[in-house]
Amino acid sequence: MGTSNKSFRNSIIEAVRQDKYEVVDEILFKSPSAFNCKNEQGYNIIQLAVINRSEKVYNLIYHITESYREIEDSSRNNLVHLVGRLAPSFVLDRTTGAALQLQRELLWREKLMLPLLLLQENDNKETPSMVFTREHQDLLKQGEGWMKQTAESCSITAALIVTVVFAAAITVPGGSDQQYGIPVLKKEFAFTVFAVSNALSLFTATTALLLFLSILTTRFSERDFRVSLPRRLIFGLLMLFLSTTAMIVAFCAILFLVFCDQRPWMLAPICVLACLPISVIVTIKLPLLVDLIRSTYVPIFGKQSYLEFCKINRGNTIFMK
Repeated sequence: MGTSNKSFRNSIIEAVRQDKYEVVDEILFKSPSAFNCKNEQGYNIIQLAVINRSEKVYNLIYHITESYREIEDSSRNNLVHLVGRLAPSFVLDRTTGAALQLQRELLWREKLMLPLLLLQENDNKETPSMVFTREHQDLLKQGEGWMKQTAESCSITAALIVTVVFAAAITVPGGSDQQYGIPVLKKEFAFTVFAVSNALSLFTATTALLLFLSILTTRFSERDFRVSLPRRLIFGLLMLFLSTTAMIVAFCAILFLVFCDQRPWMLAPICVLACLPISVIVTIKLPLLVDLIRSTYVPIFGKQSYLEFCKINRGNTIFMK
């Protein structure tokens, strides 16, 4: 390792640890041999990118060498063994919720799950699957608790909405005709809005409730946290948002029918107050929904837009020593 390598060693190792791909790109562009830098434990930058879950750095450098799949450390841990270790706490803290943290760990494992390496044993006679299960057993329990707590809180809200809108559905505003049982206000546009919104709220809230209950009754295995459980929670939250909005619209339609016919000035404060509960539930649950969608459906590996501006020539292959 030359003098140039030594001068870049600490910088590139810290940049890999913090996933600063711009710094890694600049160093490798100026000194390609810096690719062979290792830390005190003997880990090179590809191994460090895997250990620290630095996906941007990994996307930048994994294509440089043809032999990275066979890399082993002093304890005969290959890359799949290393990805089976629990990520550092500062990496886990980037993701909200133990379930999403476990999902991100499973995504890394899925990316590096190479058939030739899955059955290899390290010095402790452990396969990569054994390492992953041992290292993540506490996170699995935390993810199960987080998922159950989230589903329970949302299911209570969904159950309350179902109760309210069902009671409103059988209590027709304005009453019904005594002879035929037809609603008196059925020709009013606001009544149509009420009927449609109330029905929509009932159906979506029921769907959300069933989705949340399905989460509570699942087996909570490792693979369920990859797609199955997050997807149920995503659709459950979407149905909950829709049912809440539809319920508020239906209630506003009732108020308009009862009060605003002779007092049109009441329409403005009703609309303003109607936005309050909708904004509250969106403010509380929308960040979670965005995190779930991003973590489940937005890829973090492969061709990324930020790689287009990198200086490293992908045509050059650097072989590790």
